[in-house]
Amino acid sequence: MGRAGRRLPALAAVFYGALAALVLLGVRDVLLVYEENRCSMTYMYEYPEYLKIKLPKKTARRYPAYELYLYGEGNYAKENKNLLLTGIPVLFLPGNAGSYKQVRSLGSIALRKAEDVDFKYHFNFFSVNFNEELVALYGGSLQRQTKFVHECIKVILKLYKDREFAPSSVAIVGHSMGGLVARALLTLRNFKPELINLLITQATPHVAPVMPLDRYLTDFYTSVNNHWILKAQELRNLTTLSVAGGFRDYQVRSGLAFLPRSSQHDSALSVVSSAVPRAWASTDHLSIVWCKELILATIRAFFDLIDENTRQITEDPKKRMSVLNHHFVRHPAKIFEENPEAFTELTGTFTWITVKASKWTYSAYNDSDGKYFTFPLASHRKSYSHVYCESTLLDTSSWIYGCMNSNSPMCLEATDLSWKAELLPTTKVVMLKLQDHPSLSHIVVQVPPTVGNKYTLECEFFKEDSRTVQLPVTHLFSFGLSSSKILLNSTGLLYNVQLQHFNQIYQAFKIYIESHCQSLKERKPSVYRLHIPWSHEDSITVERIPSSTEISAKLHIAQPQNDSRVPELNIYSSPDCHYEVILKTSLLQVLGQIIRFHAGALPAYIVSNILLTYGGQLNTLVSTGQCSDFSLELVRTAKPYKVEPLISIVVFLQGFNWFREIWESLSLPEVDAAVLSSRDAWFPLVSLILFLFGTGIAYWSGVFFSTSLRLFSSLWLALMRPPVLPKDKLITPRRLCGALSLALVSWTTCGALAVVIVYLQYLFKVIKLHVNVKADQNTLSGDSGCSKETSQNSRIHTVKNQSSMDSISEETQSLSNSTIAEAVNSLKMHVTILNLFTWIVLLNLPSLIYWLKNLRYNVKLDPDPCRSTAIIITCILEILMNSSTSEVKSSKLLKTAAKVPLPLSVAMLAFGRMHLYKVPDFVTFSLLLHVLCCIV
Repeated sequence: MGRAGRRLPALAAVFYGALAALVLLGVRDVLLVYEENRCSMTYMYEYPEYLKIKLPKKTARRYPAYELYLYGEGNYAKENKNLLLTGIPVLFLPGNAGSYKQVRSLGSIALRKAEDVDFKYHFNFFSVNFNEELVALYGGSLQRQTKFVHECIKVILKLYKDREFAPSSVAIVGHSMGGLVARALLTLRNFKPELINLLITQATPHVAPVMPLDRYLTDFYTSVNNHWILKAQELRNLTTLSVAGGFRDYQVRSGLAFLPRSSQHDSALSVVSSAVPRAWASTDHLSIVWCKELILATIRAFFDLIDENTRQITEDPKKRMSVLNHHFVRHPAKIFEENPEAFTELTGTFTWITVKASKWTYSAYNDSDGKYFTFPLASHRKSYSHVYCESTLLDTSSWIYGCMNSNSPMCLEATDLSWKAELLPTTKVVMLKLQDHPSLSHIVVQVPPTVGNKYTLECEFFKEDSRTVQLPVTHLFSFGLSSSKILLNSTGLLYNVQLQHFNQIYQAFKIYIESHCQSLKERKPSVYRLHIPWSHEDSITVERIPSSTEISAKLHIAQPQNDSRVPELNIYSSPDCHYEVILKTSLLQVLGQIIRFHAGALPAYIVSNILLTYGGQLNTLVSTGQCSDFSLELVRTAKPYKVEPLISIVVFLQGFNWFREIWESLSLPEVDAAVLSSRDAWFPLVSLILFLFGTGIAYWSGVFFSTSLRLFSSLWLALMRPPVLPKDKLITPRRLCGALSLALVSWTTCGALAVVIVYLQYLFKVIKLHVNVKADQNTLSGDSGCSKETSQNSRIHTVKNQSSMDSISEETQSLSNSTIAEAVNSLKMHVTILNLFTWIVLLNLPSLIYWLKNLRYNVKLDPDPCRSTAIIITCILEILMNSSTSEVKSSKLLKTAAKVPLPLSVAMLAFGRMHLYKVPDFVTFSLLLHVLCCIV
């Protein structure tokens, strides 16, 4: 091999190593780079108890693995042992591998809250035990869980029969996949929608499964989402709240937790935990069920939802949404009131003080007398567009009012503007557009008497243009080398920095904010809020000043097509400080966004690359009679231009009605790329990047696989003699029995079990072949050296004898070389097939884990997503593991088999990115042709 030939593999290794490194950096950003945990743990004051509810015999027999429990503590648990319940029923549904005991945070805090109101109202928290099933990986039990929950609801409501204030519905809290099961209740034929009036989901992937590993999972999602979209009007009486965990939750990205947009009517709300008032914290997938700040918001909402007349959750959908918006979207720092009074009397022996300045600050400390500060608006309307006030006294009393057309500086009756305020971590703020309140003549700020409290109130009038600054974001491909910068010489309390052109999910930035102040006096901390106007996914950062702060800016949801609003960085500043804001593109976070949104599709890209390489090896068998090495063939064959343009052309043509009609007439499924491109205009470019990522992973997985085989074979040779591989027919009665046995295992137990068994057999065969080839190569090199030595020593003997021996030695060596070369070709082909098969095993592994976990309840996995595929694969591999390239080279079908992997790779990416369970089918078809090449 020449210098250029030696350089190519080295360059390929460096290039694909760089691609694999980029993938690892993206994975690191998703798994490790996020804000610190700001949630407090919830603690039980008494020992938690779980009372098992007896189910009807028919239900217990039909669902032997599932149970229903009632949560309790201390005396409350003892009182409820006879099940004479008088509270409001709430049912908790755990998620993937979740425990029914996760209800304890909700149940315990609700019990403490009930004690605070002397049990005037209280909640009974029930929880379902789903046996910690892995429903995120195996969708076959989702329908069964849904039907069991329906039975549980009927059992729960029967417990309250003939009670005063008996409930007619149940509120549900669902964590993870439990929230999806709750939504699926509405798809049951005999389910009455009025049995549920409130549904709260925690980190539930509503839009699509995180990993679409079987058709039962994707079909379940399709059924649920289609029902909620088509029956949206019928579901208006059901109030739904979805809470996502933010960037700390790497298991379920928050974009999946937003309810499908078509179903977002007046009774549905989706928020990210980082935007929830009084929480302002991102949560991981498990902490969302015990995060004290979130649980408190949930329980406060539950108690505010109670109707005093029925002592159950209100039947008024508008009130339910008002309560949820109050606690989860915008909290005015006041206790919820359904119908607050339009006017309030300003009474008390308070001093009235008129303030005519456009900026005002007042620090209260141990004031014995209350004060009313009035701000006449007539003199400010011409010069200013807005008024902004803030108070560091975070109580729930009213503090700002508006006087209606009063000529006097005093007014006895005013409208309460405190309901327009918003609570922030260190202050409560209110901003009014003067044009929207033409009837107001004065703004009144109340300062109550303070004993021991120290707080500050500030107000200012300003023009909106003077406090709004536009900051264009840097280009996605600037890689952090360029930056956008603005300097705010703060003379006010609030600045809005509009982040122009920030609207795509792949954009990710680091925002650096440096604050510098003129004096060293003590100040309130600065609050920086990244506000995303089209979804409730704000994030808030609190920093003492002067300071240097770093904020990550990235999106969970891309900007909708018909939405022109711009994300903002709200800076709640100090008047005598100036702020420098620098924005840079973060390459690592861009990679993290690509992995966060498309990691589930990477297996399809990896297998597509391996399948292209496999096709290339078959082509080299046709052209040269030799099988090329996996790594070299991947470098030569796995090119994105062979796959991506064809898919893009199909997606483009599907925009025409005539092509769509032809497509549908052929009963072809929708192309995944068309769906993804409709959601995201950048997807074609991202798909190209993902293909290259798949190539890098396929390359290094092949290197790892080959290296592992060499290590195993070396260890084998060091410990024992090399095996003798029998040379018999391709199909023997013994192998036929083995294939039938594995098919029987697939049919009677679990298809994935048979797949794993045949995979281990194949792996063992390949290791034995590798050991045998290595031993033969060692023997041949040893014999060659021995032959040369014998030839030199025999020169003193007869020349005729020497010539005869050399001739025989050359013929033997030539025969051995050809045999070893054939074995090496077969080994290379087997390694590639085994590499392909490894990914099939990984994709089928979740159903095997589920089957093993539930083996004590049922020996047979039903339904089994890979049973039919497993039967075919086991038969194919029983033949392939005993085949050689010599049989394939002589086949008439080899040319056809060599051309098929390319269209199969295209089809795999066209239909398998959002449906990973289809990937094994394309590989199986290609290997089936290989088997036919061995036979025909």
